[in-house]
Amino acid sequence: MTQKMKAAIFVEKGRIVLDEKPVPEIGPLDALIRITTTTICGTDVHILKGEYPVERGLTIGHEPVGVIEKLGSEVKGFHEGQRVIAGAITPSGHSNACLCGVLAQDGPDTKHGFKAAGGWRFGNTIDGSQAEFLRVPDAMVNLSPVPDGLTDEQVLMCPDIMSTGFSGAERGNVKIGDAVVVFALGPIGLCAVAGARLMGATTIIGVDTVPERLAMARTLGATHTVDFRAVDPVEETMRITDGRGVDVAIEALGTQQTFGSALAVLRPGGTLSSLGVYADDLAIPVSAFAAGLGDHTIVTTLCPGGKERMRRLMEVISSGRVDLTNMVTHRYRLDEIEEAYDLFANQRDGVLKVAITP
Repeated sequence: MTQKMKAAIFVEKGRIVLDEKPVPEIGPLDALIRITTTTICGTDVHILKGEYPVERGLTIGHEPVGVIEKLGSEVKGFHEGQRVIAGAITPSGHSNACLCGVLAQDGPDTKHGFKAAGGWRFGNTIDGSQAEFLRVPDAMVNLSPVPDGLTDEQVLMCPDIMSTGFSGAERGNVKIGDAVVVFALGPIGLCAVAGARLMGATTIIGVDTVPERLAMARTLGATHTVDFRAVDPVEETMRITDGRGVDVAIEALGTQQTFGSALAVLRPGGTLSSLGVYADDLAIPVSAFAAGLGDHTIVTTLCPGGKERMRRLMEVISSGRVDLTNMVTHRYRLDEIEEAYDLFANQRDGVLKVAITP
């Protein structure tokens, strides 16, 4: 008799429901983990709203913390019962993209090229983590043991939010003494603030309008916060930097307005580091872009994955340099996940991140 499990399943636009499906089968290079904690991501809400297409019947979710239930026959270096995380991005380690050092873009190599974001499988092209069990492909590349003494909630942001936010600062090449602005202080933007501080920025400006998010940005390293409903964020950023502009502007929302504002506050030769997921075509304002003559750099990022990335992020947590546990503002059981989606999708009650425990 096939063993069943509970899972949050995409049914159609506007409907992700809790249902039963078979526990995943694993291959020789895979691992089956029993989920102990996971969460809902903003990208999952894009899926719920039909703004990002996935197959009907797919289990959603890509932020897993769990315990190894079963290992494939060829998996070495791990044992059943071990606490692990896996990144939201699960590279194979041997694709053309991986061998070029771009693990997140690990798509199928074909004569027609690869699909962007190919390394994102959980809750995108294979069943994800909002379930009782999860199949982790290429386990030796993607599983990372959780250090003793760290709780699930301490490492819960590592698979996606922390990795993505930090990469905004990393890809922007933040340097010691830099001025950085982060547009939108959702979970990813808040992690970008923390990443910019770790990389040596000394002026860090967080732009949002939610008081709790502005306050949290300050605890994570923002030296200034700007309420965009109270003042023009472009003018205020230029005032804070004495008219110089910022070295790096991190866009963490995915709208034309925030993209244009991020470009407008760059110093000559500055970098716009884009983390947002955009639903529509972007226009580049000619004045902010200096008609293409401003020596600007625009970079994009997909959450870095793989076990070494996860190890490094957990080292940051273990060291006490960053504490993201306060981002978990709400907790639900897997049985309550439809209620959790309703809360998170509608951004009620000051929600930042929701911890889901089967």
